[in-house]
Amino acid sequence: MKEEQAICYTCTNENCFIKKHLHLEKMTHYVAKKKSFICKKTNQFITEGSPLNGLYFICSGKVKTVKTGINGREQIVRLTKNGDTIGFRGFGRSKRYLIGAYALEDTILCNFSNETMLEILQNVPEFTYALMLFYADELNKSENNIRKIAHMNVRERVIDLLLYIHRKFGQTNGFIDIDLSRKEIADFAGTTEEQAIRVLSNLKKELLIKTVGKRIGILNISALRSEVMEHKYFTF
Repeated sequence: MKEEQAICYTCTNENCFIKKHLHLEKMTHYVAKKKSFICKKTNQFITEGSPLNGLYFICSGKVKTVKTGINGREQIVRLTKNGDTIGFRGFGRSKRYLIGAYALEDTILCNFSNETMLEILQNVPEFTYALMLFYADELNKSENNIRKIAHMNVRERVIDLLLYIHRKFGQTNGFIDIDLSRKEIADFAGTTEEQAIRVLSNLKKELLIKTVGKRIGILNISALRSEVMEHKYFTF
């Protein structure tokens, strides 16, 4: 990864934990210790099981986090964008990353070392409290996802994913603002690539979505929502 200078005080990511707490005098000292890098598209910057190397915050770009499942297959567990946090589940007793992470496009990452993060957590209670709420929210999302996967069929899981990335990344010029391969869609939806392609093809024939290469655009969001409403899609 190439080192890059990203300045917190001019950052526009209002959802970033660091940005939210820059008004606190204590944070000035810790922000000065931050390192920033450019991670090129498709490159991996966190390896599952590797020693913890602090927290990453996305300054700009998109990232997928993955976890190894049955037969060594990687499954996407999270998609993230500007202002989001990567690697937070490693801050446990094992001190190792529980996920891997890849850049989906050229991405600028801000990294705060283990030592710096520990100092912040011990000395900035407002930050620690906000992170505790974040962990609680992520746990709730994980529990909801497990429940939905157990009760949804393949079509519903693919639709749920489409609604999720539409909410997360928005739609520009008629297409969702993230490019995922059919394999990545299948991995995230917990199905096979063939089944994902079949569902997308059917949705396109039904005029619910449109596709151009990897790009997908939602044409009838209300109809898609109605198919998964009983599973409370909005809790994802």
